[in-house]
Amino acid sequence: MTFTVSSAQKTANIRVHDPVVAKENGKYYLFNTGKGIGVYASTDLENWEKMPPVFPEKPAWTDSVVPDFENHIWAPDIIKKGDTWYLFYSVSAFAKNTSAIGVATNKTLDPSDANFQWIDHGIVVRSIPDRDMWNAIDPNIIFDENENAWMAFGSFWNGLKMVKLNEDLTKIAQPEAWRTIARRQRSFKLDNKDPGDAALEAPFIFKKGDWYYLFLSWDLCCRGKESTYKVVVGRSEKATGPFFDKNGIPLNQGGGSIVLEGNEDWYGRGHNSVYHFEGEDLMFFHAYDANDNGAPKLGIRKIDWIDGWPTLKDFK
Repeated sequence: MTFTVSSAQKTANIRVHDPVVAKENGKYYLFNTGKGIGVYASTDLENWEKMPPVFPEKPAWTDSVVPDFENHIWAPDIIKKGDTWYLFYSVSAFAKNTSAIGVATNKTLDPSDANFQWIDHGIVVRSIPDRDMWNAIDPNIIFDENENAWMAFGSFWNGLKMVKLNEDLTKIAQPEAWRTIARRQRSFKLDNKDPGDAALEAPFIFKKGDWYYLFLSWDLCCRGKESTYKVVVGRSEKATGPFFDKNGIPLNQGGGSIVLEGNEDWYGRGHNSVYHFEGEDLMFFHAYDANDNGAPKLGIRKIDWIDGWPTLKDFK
């Protein structure tokens, strides 16, 4: 089945949440939230073909985190180190921090290649209600100036975290190194098990020139016409922050400069990823279509950089 990007909307008529993209041998592969992790492929970022899921059957360990897990896997991230692709993904119970981030590897993204095989390595980090004031979902990997790998992740509670990974990217490095990279004010009176009212999630860090840009989503997703999702940004000279918005406010003290938000055609737009493809910097995200009962669709926009800050333009 093939889907085409609308020239008017610059948004593909494919239903996705939380898109991330990788390019291999002239083909783009889009991974997204869905049963077993949804996958689409394209040669032009306009026409998309649905591919088999990463996990036709749920990973064996998932029931130990979420009992009777139904293989609906959230918010993947895809990176390549050496000759190996690493796919990080989230297993969670909705509105709870009963969650874990896992990782799988593959030598190729092409299902027709003889070397194609996803190998799961299990849990990287796990959050437990009433123990952790953070949520182990929405992973994103960035390499610092010394080629150390850091995983940014999280939603709600006391903000977005970052932790250093080991050399093979499958476990937390020892001794442990943690950061809080973004947070918003949370009502003190709320129970620790409550996600809270400090609505932020989905970190994605993109290096441009001398700066590391931390994109994240504020407010509410997954509510169709009631969605209020928006993307904000801050930047730092270091991969691990601290990150500051245009007004100099630290993101871990509530800062964030708006890059993308909803309008009359799209109720909410967020959970983005950013890549440099074919000489352009592109932002991928999902948006809730006001003309299709709030269905989540793939959005793609070109980024222009003005005074060192990202501004979005229509793709092509």
